Amino acid sequence: MPQLALYTFGTLKAPMNDPEERLTREFYANGAEVYQDFHEHPGFIDQALPADPSQGTLFDYDWGDWGEFTVPTWYGKGRSAGNVSLIATLSRWTDLRSAFDSVYGGPHRAALKRRYDWFEKTAHPGYVLWWVTDGKIPTWREGVAKLEHLHQKGYAPDFFTFKDAFDPDGKLTSL
Repeated sequence: MPQLALYTFGTLKAPMNDPEERLTREFYANGAEVYQDFHEHPGFIDQALPADPSQGTLFDYDWGDWGEFTVPTWYGKGRSAGNVSLIATLSRWTDLRSAFDSVYGGPHRAALKRRYDWFEKTAHPGYVLWWVTDGKIPTWREGVAKLEHLHQKGYAPDFFTFKDAFDPDGKLTSL
């Protein structure tokens, strides 16, 4: 049975490691609860996690089967430990409904209401969905390519949003 891949990307207003930035600290304080809820949500399969997050930055981590970390071409901020200003996630879900309910419910719903406190407003999409074959691990490169295609071309069966979603057979569907 196909599985749903979800890639998210956002540019933070301040660097991830800025200890003086109150809003960045607030964002991270909420993050543990949000991720815990995702991991316990029915339909969640797994997400890209680095082998050792204490070594370097997102760009340096060993992501295993999820591949080399990369970002959309429009990201123009830092890549070193002191100035990385982005959040990206890559996960797999059993179905659209489970992913939607987790993203737009629970602690993440409350966080979404504050997203513009933490993230820059942009004309680029903040996430993309696509179907992968059962057991296939999506890669960061695939996620970035799909997000860029969504931005350039609009939705299609191979890259879409919850609003303009497709089922595993490539037919438009609604939640």
